[in-house]
Order: sequence, then structure tokens, then C-alpha cells
Amino acid sequence: MNSRNSSHSRNGHIDTLDFDSHRKAPSANSRSRSPSPHGLLRDDDSLLSDVVDGIIERDRRKMQRLVTKYLSFASAILNCLCAGSITAFSVYGHLFLSRLMYTQFQVNAVSIAAELAMYLPVPIFGYLCDRYSPRPLSLLAAFFFGLGYLLAAFTYHSGAPTRGGWPFGVMILAFVGIGMGTSCMYLSAVTTCAKNFGRGRHKGLALAIPIAAFGLSGMWQSQIGSRVLYEETADGAQGDVDVFKFFLFLSGTLFGVGLIGAVLLKVVDEEELIEEGVEELESSGLLEESAFFQRSNPYEPNGYGTIDPSHEERFQSQRDSAAQKAYDDEEEERKKTWLLNAETRRFLADHTMWFLAGGFFLVTGPGEAFINNLGTIITTLYPPPSTAPTSNSAATHVSIIALTSTIARLVTGTLTDLLAPTTSPSSPKRFALSRLTFLLASTLLLTLAFLLLASPLIAAHPSYLPLVSALAGTGYGAVFSLTPIIISVVWGVQNFGTNWGVVAMVPAAGATVWSAVYSVVYQAGVREGETLCWGRGCFAGTFWAMGASGLVAMGLWAWAWRGKGGWAARGIAV
Repeated sequence: MNSRNSSHSRNGHIDTLDFDSHRKAPSANSRSRSPSPHGLLRDDDSLLSDVVDGIIERDRRKMQRLVTKYLSFASAILNCLCAGSITAFSVYGHLFLSRLMYTQFQVNAVSIAAELAMYLPVPIFGYLCDRYSPRPLSLLAAFFFGLGYLLAAFTYHSGAPTRGGWPFGVMILAFVGIGMGTSCMYLSAVTTCAKNFGRGRHKGLALAIPIAAFGLSGMWQSQIGSRVLYEETADGAQGDVDVFKFFLFLSGTLFGVGLIGAVLLKVVDEEELIEEGVEELESSGLLEESAFFQRSNPYEPNGYGTIDPSHEERFQSQRDSAAQKAYDDEEEERKKTWLLNAETRRFLADHTMWFLAGGFFLVTGPGEAFINNLGTIITTLYPPPSTAPTSNSAATHVSIIALTSTIARLVTGTLTDLLAPTTSPSSPKRFALSRLTFLLASTLLLTLAFLLLASPLIAAHPSYLPLVSALAGTGYGAVFSLTPIIISVVWGVQNFGTNWGVVAMVPAAGATVWSAVYSVVYQAGVREGETLCWGRGCFAGTFWAMGASGLVAMGLWAWAWRGKGGWAARGIAV
């Protein structure tokens, strides 16, 4: 005891033996291993350094994701700014009649071939985009556009088939490639934006901007064609667009833009989208019926309780092995495939989808036919020897439609973000206006444009035709902007490419039907011995029918919204 007290007094600290006389004194080795205050400080410094490194790495990854997301957004806008070259068809379509000696049926066959190639493969392209990312689609667009316009340029340059030029079928083939390129480039851009921004507050604007850019593409390209790449008349004045040079310009430009998209387009945090989709289906009870989610992982222990050491060691080594990583990657891919297939089945089984697609067919078909035949409509209003003034030229009307369409897409995308209703209980009460209200109002404007064109007013006063183009561009642009937004709201963004692709396919049928109707009415008005038609009789009957088609579409959409089993009845804040 005295020794312990003396030790305590000498060293000034309490020894371990002061508490337990039977405990052995620590050896020199054990004392050397015991932590010192300086060692604890070093451990604290190491822990703090690890935390700081973790925060820096997290912020770096977050910044990398943001940069990737907005670079993809910029690339998507660039894609859409160039993808709508087919909307400039009216600038050169009438030259197919006069230079290549095509009939009106043949000219419409060219535009219909492009429409069919643009819309019919959209579900396939959407499927590929959802499962393999948007980049391959942009690469496909580069080759479809580049080769399509190159072939069209040399087909036009060869002259009329009746005078030794290339066969009419070659031009059809060229525009099939152009149509498929349009579909690939547009869909890759819009799907990227929908998946990267579709869960945010401004999903409407994020979709409206690239869709608006698509509408602008026809405007600037038609202006390049009519004001830069034009032919000179005998007296040196500005003539029609030089179609050969214009097609070569489009071939090179669109090929380059497609290659840029193949590098920059990327969906960020797609794994989170898939997990959210799985959770939604799990809450609906659909996962319980799936054999996929009843499978067990062969690399994880089965059951509960203690695992014998040898099994535990094998399990740990397997988790750290490349086999486990390969298994996880495979399961993730299978989960994604299962989810997208389930979402597709759910989408196709929803009766409101068919009402939405039916209305889209009845509205976009007439709109496409109107835009594609603007050149011949203008020509019918100015029989020889009169000619259309610059203010009523095809290029001017393409620009009017593109500009009003762009404004409508941006305005509707922004307003629906601000005014659309929400089901979130945390959101404050405010004035709300459904996206369907905007959709119905836009369709009414487009219908009014058709009825105005069918009336005697425009034939008597052709100077009012820009008003028709402005109304049509506003209504058509808003419908094309609101429909994909509604699809993303009602059915989510996980399978957006496929879902929008299914609905976006129907304008092909609509454009085919209404272009054929326009051709029949036009040809019926051609006088004997002539190849061109003049006056209101060339198109009036067609546009009366188009106006009625728009009214029926409004009825279908109203039923999908407010009818039995509609979105309002389900509590979907659309």
C-alpha cells in the first residue's frame, strides 16, 4: 500500500493498481500500444480529413451531374433547332410541280412518305431510346439526314423523270430517310429533357423549350433557302430557292448536329428514375404478381440467424468478387427492362390514352396537311398573270407558322407550370387552370383557322392569309407542346420515349388521310387541259372538313379529362 501511495505521489497520476491489487502491472509493450493524447488527435485529424474529402467528392459529383445535365439540355435544343427541316417543304414543294413535272398527287406522295417515315417508326425509336439512351438515336439521325438530303439534292439536280432525270421513286426513298432522321433527332432530344427535368417543378418549360426550338427550325432554314441560297432571274433579281444547294446545306448541317448529339446527350441519374417507378408499381400491388421480384440473389445468404464461419467467409469473398458486380449490373438491367415493359402495358391498357391519341390524330393530321400544302394554296389565290407578293410568299408563311408556333409552345409550357393544379397537400391554395383547358383552347384556334380559310373571305382578300397562318401556327404549336407534357404528367417519365412515341405515331395516318383529301379536291378543281388549279374551289371543301375534325377532337379530350374513369375522376392533377 505504501508503495502504491508513494508511486501516486511521485508520478502525480493514479496507477491502474490503485484500483485492483490483483491486476498485473502493464508491460512496456502494452503501454507502447495504448493511445496517447497525441495519437487521438492524429485519429481525429484523419477522421476530419476523410469527412472533408467525402464532402468535396460529393460536391464534385453533384457539379459533374449538373454540367452533364445542362450540356445535354443545350445539345437537345440544338438538335431540335435543326430537326424540323421537313416543315420547310412548302418553300420548294411547288418547284417539284414546275421543275420536275410531278403531279400534285406525286408532290403529296413525297410529303406523305416523309410523314409516314417520321411518325410510324416513333414507337420503335422511343423503345430504343428508353432502353439504350438517346445517343444512338442522334447518331442514326445524322446518317438518315445526311444521306437523305444528299440523295434528294442529286435527284432534283438530275431534272424531270420525263426528260431523263432520276425516277420518282428515288425522291420518295430520299424523303423516307429525311422523315426517319427527323423522328430520331427530335425524339432523342425531347426524351433527354423529359427524363432529366420531368420530376422538377418546371417540367413543362423544360419540354416546351426544345419543342419550341423544333418549330423554329423550319423558320430559319426557310429563310436561309429563300434569302441566301436562291436562284437569280434573268434580270439579276432574287428568284426561287436553289433547291440543289439548299438540300446540300441541310445534308451537311444536320449530319454535324446529329454527331454532336451522339456525344453530348445523356440521361442523368436514370437509376433513381427506375427506382421511383418500381416504388410506384410496388404501392399499386403489381410487384407481388411479378416472378422477377420473387427471385433470390445467389450471392446473398438465405434465411435469418447465425451463419457458420466458413459460409460467411465464402459469402464475403463472393460479395467482393467481380461475379457479384456482374450479377448486380445484370439485375439492374433486368429491373429496368421489367419496369419499362410493365409501364408500356399499363399505358396501352388505359382507355384515356386512346382518347388522347384519337384527338391528336384528328388535329395534327389537318395541321400537317395545311403546312405541307401552303405553297399550292398560295398559288391558287393568284391566277396568272398575277403573282403572290413577298408578304404572301411560302417562305413568309413558313416563318409566320414557325414563329407563332414557337411562342405558343413557350407560353403554354410556362403558364401550365405556373397555373396547373397540384395534389400536393403542402402546396398553398392558388388559382389553377388545367392543362386540358389550354389544350382545348389551342385546338379551337386551329379549328378557327381552317374554317376561316374555307370561307369566301380569304379567296376574296388573300392579304388576310397570314392571319390564318398565325392562328394555325399558334394552335398547332400549343397542341404539340401540351400533349407530351400531359403524357409525362399522367403516365410518368420512366417510359416517356415509348409512350410519346405511340401517340406521336398517329399524325402520320392523319397527314396521309388529309393530304389525300386535299389532293382529290385540288385535282377535281383542275380545268381540262391544265395542270394547276385556281381559286377557292381548290381547297374549300377540304378545310370545312378539317374544321369539323378539330371539333370532334375537342370532344374526345374533354371526355378523357372529365368523362367516366377519366383523369379528373382518378384524382390526377393534369
